[in-house]
Parts: sequence; structure tokens; C-alpha cells
Amino acid sequence: MNFLRGVMGGQSAGAQPSGAETIQKLCDRVASSTLLDDRRDAVRALKSLSKKYRLEVGFQAMEHLINVLQTDRSDSEIIGYALDTLFNIVSNDLEEEEQEENPQKQADDLGRQFTEIFIKQQENVTLLLTFLEEFDFQVRWPGVKLLTSLLKQQGPQVQQIILVSPMGVSRLMDLLADSREVIRNDGVLLLQQLTKSNAAIQKIVAFENAFERLLDIVTDEGNSDGGIVVEDCLLLLQNLLKNNNSNQNFFKEGSYIQRMKPWFEVGDDNSGWSAQKVTNLHLMLQLVRVLVSPTNPPGATSSCQKTMFHCGLLQQLCTILMATGVPADILTETINTVSEVIRGCQINQDYFASVNAPSNPPRSAIVVLLMSMVNERQPFVLRCAVLYCFQCFLYKNQKGQGEIVSTLLPSTIDATGNSVSAGQLLCGGLFSTDSLSNWCAAVALAHALQDNATLKEQLLRVQLATSIGNPPVSLLQQCTNILSQGSKVQTRVGLLMLLCTWLSDCPIAVTHFLHNSANIPFLTGQIAENLGEEEQLVQGLCALLLGICIYYNDNSLENCRKEKLKQLIEKRIGKENFIEKLGFISKHELYSRAAQKPQPSFSSADHMMFDHEFTKLVKELEGIITKAIYKSSEEDKQEEEVKKTLEQHDNIVTHYKKVIREQDQQLEELKQKVNTLKSQNEQLQTAVTQQMSQIQQHKDQYNLLKVQLGKDNQHHSSHSDMLQMNGIQPEEISKLRQEIEELKNKHEVLQGQLREKDSVIENMKSLQSETGTTGQSSQITAGLEHANELHRELEALRIQIQSQSLDISKLQSEKQELLQQMNTASVPALGDSAAVIAAKNSELEGRLLQEIKELKSEVKALSEEKALLKQHLDSSNSTAAVLQDEKSKLQQDVAESKKEQDDLLVLLADQDQKILALKNKLKELGQPVEDEDDIESGDQADEDEEEDGEEED
Repeated sequence: MNFLRGVMGGQSAGAQPSGAETIQKLCDRVASSTLLDDRRDAVRALKSLSKKYRLEVGFQAMEHLINVLQTDRSDSEIIGYALDTLFNIVSNDLEEEEQEENPQKQADDLGRQFTEIFIKQQENVTLLLTFLEEFDFQVRWPGVKLLTSLLKQQGPQVQQIILVSPMGVSRLMDLLADSREVIRNDGVLLLQQLTKSNAAIQKIVAFENAFERLLDIVTDEGNSDGGIVVEDCLLLLQNLLKNNNSNQNFFKEGSYIQRMKPWFEVGDDNSGWSAQKVTNLHLMLQLVRVLVSPTNPPGATSSCQKTMFHCGLLQQLCTILMATGVPADILTETINTVSEVIRGCQINQDYFASVNAPSNPPRSAIVVLLMSMVNERQPFVLRCAVLYCFQCFLYKNQKGQGEIVSTLLPSTIDATGNSVSAGQLLCGGLFSTDSLSNWCAAVALAHALQDNATLKEQLLRVQLATSIGNPPVSLLQQCTNILSQGSKVQTRVGLLMLLCTWLSDCPIAVTHFLHNSANIPFLTGQIAENLGEEEQLVQGLCALLLGICIYYNDNSLENCRKEKLKQLIEKRIGKENFIEKLGFISKHELYSRAAQKPQPSFSSADHMMFDHEFTKLVKELEGIITKAIYKSSEEDKQEEEVKKTLEQHDNIVTHYKKVIREQDQQLEELKQKVNTLKSQNEQLQTAVTQQMSQIQQHKDQYNLLKVQLGKDNQHHSSHSDMLQMNGIQPEEISKLRQEIEELKNKHEVLQGQLREKDSVIENMKSLQSETGTTGQSSQITAGLEHANELHRELEALRIQIQSQSLDISKLQSEKQELLQQMNTASVPALGDSAAVIAAKNSELEGRLLQEIKELKSEVKALSEEKALLKQHLDSSNSTAAVLQDEKSKLQQDVAESKKEQDDLLVLLADQDQKILALKNKLKELGQPVEDEDDIESGDQADEDEEEDGEEED
């Protein structure tokens, strides 16, 4: 500040200089000084004046400051001062005192104007990006703050400049790896501004490993117990994932969903939640909802839902849901999060149905939540969240719908009264004095009947005891009774939505409704009256209900046939007036709000009038009812006849489709049998290979023994006189002869069995040639090929047995030669001493005994080998017999299947001709007719969904 004192001191003798004059002198010094120190002092002085004299410094010094950034890059100190000064100029974040002193300047959007001047030259932003690569804290931190402020003021323009700058986004990602927390935290804020509403930058940031780095920061900071840094990271993650399908898919495939589970590990002691922890957990729950939002593509949402179940995230959320001491806003957001995690996902819905609250006795989580929904003392947002959770549980969940409706049926109601069921809570809410409970219960019950005609019919069996001594009335009758009593508008709207959902696409329910003679006069009276604006909504719903009674009327009641109801409308209301009242629904403001998204979102309880799913029903039925009102009786009759005929043909087609499916199933079973036979064949081939290797080993051992025996024979020939003296040799040799004879007999038996096997295989070959022309016998051919392979293997075994037989014969001849040598051997010389003769005698005797034992063991091994070969032949015979039986069965099945398919094709061709004629007749009558390709594609889509469901299970 010495330089500033020098500048100001020159004016001390005269008048005090103004701020603008001082700033002008400082700017001149920055532009003209040759010494770096002088320029540095001048820039430091401008920095100190930039907050108080923001306008003057901005207009006079910005150009000089940018010039300093370009020319004095070697000096980090002056660069830091220049960046700080520019930040003070473009930033609107003034101190409180300055805001009070300069209210007019605060009102002016100076930051936006100075930002436009700075980014007018794109090189300035590129230059600023280069400063972010500097490690010097004095340069890097002011650069981060300045770029963040530029993005706040002119976000889209600065984003585009950074996007086209080489490695622009990558340079900014390096800020997250800075060891200095101040720069890292401000880098998170910078990336928040950078990724706002720019999908291209969001993708680049995500693929620069942003998810990994941000999740590491959240973990290091203590997850939900962390400070504001965790909040900033979560906001950045929301920017990257919200409405960005590519990043959501990358987040899921990178296994980052699994890393979210520790965020929701809340301890048993839930007292003392800090405001920051509440904020962090709220953002974490919102991040989960971003991944499973109903607005996302269905496939991506379903994949994330399954991942959350398998990694335990859903279980963790349900733990928070049933915990005590959780703040109300966190509990509400947790309910909304669980709702979207289970919405439309069968495995998650099944798990949620099994969750119990930690109470004594244990109660289902669904029951506990419904108790909160129908309790008027609970907060309004919590009751809306519970209703949304119940709707998501029932969405595309026929199993869950059946479980809820079953709690209302007489056979399943708990007679002891020890436990409260979901059905009892819904009935209690439906007929309570609180209009919001009436509306919520009616909507919840309507969702239990959505797109489920079977449950609509079963609900007609529900009987209610109104008072002691009076007979019970049906649920349908009780709803109409309350409707006619003139209750609050919200209650009547809820009941009318329930009745419209119940009666739509259910002629039996329509008949039950029309049985009560007071219902039609009540509806026509409500529609015909000229009531106030509040009652117009009720009139429109009454018109919709009356239209449903006409369109889905099966004319089973003589007094309430379609034609009579239309005459009644024309006489008492007028068709134009009826259509006008029907249009009140879709024109209502609350209808438009409810149609936007599935989650109930209302500013107050009075605005809860429409449900999202009901708006879809209105959109579907409004045009249909309008056409039905204007149709003549003849057109109705023709339409009914055509419908009946189409239903009959549809039933026939459905029957044949079922038959074809059964045949396909039978073919699949036959294919499985063939695969089983193939596997058995492979196992047999493996066994044969092992047997062949064992035979080869035995053959090698036999050859080795043969060689050794030949050597010993030469030694024995020189001492034949000793051998004649022992008396052992002739007996052992006779035994060997007997064993060899036995082996020959066994060999002849095995050869006979081989010949029988050959004859069987030849018969199978002849059968194969007879059936070779059949196009449906590929499986039988495979079995015959297997038999041929076994035949070749048996031929190889027979050759091996013959070779072994030859070896045995050679052995026998060699033994005979040995006997001849023993008989013809001469007496040894008389000069040998008795001692030497005795020693040699004993030695030869021992060797002879050892050799005889080895020969016995060899003969025994050969006999065992023959037995194994016989067993193998027996197993081959059984396999051939099984293949023969399977072949005959498969031939019969294929012939029958071909005959049935030919009959079906003829019948289907006839039916197609009849259906085509009927469709042409419908087109002549002006009726919309669906094309056959659409129907088939719908059927195919249903079958694909069933197959996907089976694979997932």
C-alpha cells in the first residue's frame, strides 16, 4: 500500500482526489511502468479499491488487467492480484455492509455486463484455463473463483467456450485431485456451474472419472455426517445424472449404485439430527430418485431398481422407513424414494410386501403406512407420500392387488379382530368424516382395481355392516349411498373416481350398479342441474360414470338397456349438454396438473382432486363415450353382433394358439430328451476311451512280462537237470494249461456275443435307411449315428481281443517249447561238486517259484480284463435297445405332430377368411378395426414380457 499512499499523498496539499482519479492514475501506472514492482503495487492497489469502486475499476482497469495476465505470467504474485481484482469486478457477491451502502449499484446487474466484456474475446477464457493448471495457490485459487463467477453470470456462453477449448474440461477435473481442500471444494462449486443444463459437458465430466472422485470425497467427509462439502458433491452428482440417460447408464454399469448403500446406514440412536445431516440425507435420497424416476426410460429404470435390490440399498431404505426418531421431512422423502424404487418392479414389490414394522405383534409395513394415510393428525405431505407409495406398490402388480382385495373378502377377514388389515383401513378411511381420508382411500382402492377385471368382479362380494340390526350392504351400494347424501366435494370426487375405475371394462359391475334403481336418476339429476363452478367437476364425473354405464352395458337388464339410457339422456339432459358437462373434467386446471407426473403434488389438501392414473382413464374414455352417445340403435345392434362374432373367433384362435403352444412345449421336451441321450452317449464314449487306455496298459505290461520270460527261458535251458529234480515245474505248467484253455473258452463266448451285437446293429441301420426320408426325424438319426459309433468302437475292441488271443497262443507255444527243453536236457558234468549243485538248485528253485507266481498274476489279470470287456458288451446291448425304443417313440410323435399341424393350418386358413370378411363389414359400417399385424405384435410383446419375467426369476 506504500504505492497507494504515494499516489494519494501527492494531492495532500490540495483538494482530496476522487476515487475515479486515483483509479485512472493507477491504471496509467500499470500501463506505463517498466518496473515489475511498480506494476505489481499498482495492481494491488486496484484490488483494494475494486470492491468499493467496482464500477470505476471495471470500466477503467479491465483492459489493463487482462494485459497483465498476458504479459506478466512469470510473476505469480501480480497474476494473483489481477485475478482477484477481476473476480471482485464480475462477482455480485458483495459484503453486507457494501450492499447497504450501495443499494443502487447492487440493483444494477454490473456482474453480467462486465462478464460480457471479459468473454467477448474468447482468448481471455482460454487464458484463464491455462492459469488453472498452475499449482501455485496464489494463482490457482483466484482463477477458480473467477471462472465460477463467469459461469454464474453468463453460463451458456462460457460453457460453449470451454467446450471448444482443447482439454478445457479435463483441466477443470484436475481440481478435484488437488490436495488443498480449499481449491478442491471450490473446484466442486465450479463444476456445479459448468454442468448446469449442458448434456455434452455432463458426459465429458462423467467420463473423466468424476463419479469415482466425488464418491471418494463423500466417503472421506463422513457420508451423511459430513459438512457442506458433501452437500456440494451431491448437488454436482445430481447435475450429472438428472435427465441424462447416458450418465445414468454409466453410473449403474460402473457399480456406483452399490457405493450408495453406506449413505443410509443410520444408527439406532436417531436423536440429535443436525441441519446439515438432514440436508445431506435429503439430497442422497433425491439422488436415488433421479436414477429410478418414472420419467426415465423404462429399461434403465428397471435395471437400476434390480441393482438396488440386489446390493441391499432397498433393504436399507426400508430400515429407515420403519425406524423411530427420524425427522418428518426425511421420513417423507424416504417414503417417496422407496415408492419409486419399487414402482413397476415385481421383485422389489414382493420384498416390500414382506417388510414388517418392529412392533409387537409385528405389522406389515403397508398396514403401518396406511394407518398414517387415513390419520387426519398426520402431516399433509406425509399422507401424500404414503398414498404415492401405495400406488407404486400396486403399479403393474396384480399379485399385490389380489392381496389387498383379498383382505376385504368375507373368507379372509380376521374374525377375532386381533389384527387390522389393509382392506379394513381402506374401508375405514373411505367412510370416515375426514374428506381427505375419503379421497385417499378411494384413490388407493381404485389402484387396487386398475386393469384387473377379475378383482373388480370379486370386490362385488364385499359386504359391510352399517349398523346393528340392519342387514349388510355391498361396498358398491354403500359408495353410492354416501355419494347421494351430498357430502363434501372432495369426498364425492374420490368416490366417483373409484366408481368409474371399478365399472370401466367390467359389464358385471355395471349390471350391479344399474340394479339399484336410484342410481341413474341421481346421476341424471346431478348432470342436468345448473350448479356453481365447484360443482361442475362433480357434474363432469357423473357424466363420465353414466357414459361408462352405457358403453359397457351388456343389456342384461331390460329397463336399463343402452338405447333406453341414451333416450333418457336426450330427454332429460340433451346430448350436447351431456358432452359439454363431460368436457368439464379435462378442461379443469387440477386435471392438467395431475396428468403431468405420477407423484401426487398438491400445495394444499383442497387441491387434491385428481389422480394421475385416473387422468389416463378419462383421456381413453372421453372420445369413446362421445361416439357411443351419438350412435343409433341399429349401429349398436350391428356392433354387438360383430363383437360377439369376433369374440367367438378370438376364442377359437386362442384355443388353437393354446394347442400350438402345447405342441411347442412337447417338441421342447423331445429336444431335451435328445440332449439327454447325447450326454449319455458322450459319457459312454468317455468310458470306452478309458477302457481302451486300460487295455493298452495291460497289453504293454504283458509284452514286458513276455520279454522278461524269454530271457529267463535262456537261463533255464542251461540248468534243465536241476528243474527235473524239483517236481514242481510239471504241476504248475499243467495248471497254466488249464487256465489258458478257460481263457480260450471265454474268448469264444465273447466272440459269439459280438456276432449277436453285429446283427442288432445291422437291423438298426436298415431301419435308419427306411426312415431317412422323413424331414422331422433329425433326433432319431442322431441316435442311430450314436449306435454306429458304438458299433465301430466294439469292432476295435474285438480286434484288440483277437490280438490278445494271438498273444496267449504264442505264450502257450513258448511254454510247450520250454517243456520240451526240460524233457530233453542232459545231465550236468560229474565233476561238479555237490555243494555247488545244491546251491544252484536252491537258487533256481526260488527263481522258478517267483516266475510261476508272476505268470499266475498275469493270467488272473487277463481273466479280469475279459470280464470287464463282457460287461462293456452288455451295457452296449442295453444302450442299443434303449435307442431302438426311443426311435420308435419319436417316429410316432413326429407323425402325430405333423398331422395335427396340417389340421390346424386348414382351420386357421378358414378362420382368417371369415375374420377378413367380418373386418371388411366393420369397415363398411365405419367401425375402427385393428390390423392383424398389430394384434400379433401385441401378442408377441406379451410373450416376450412373460419370457423376460421367467428369466429374471
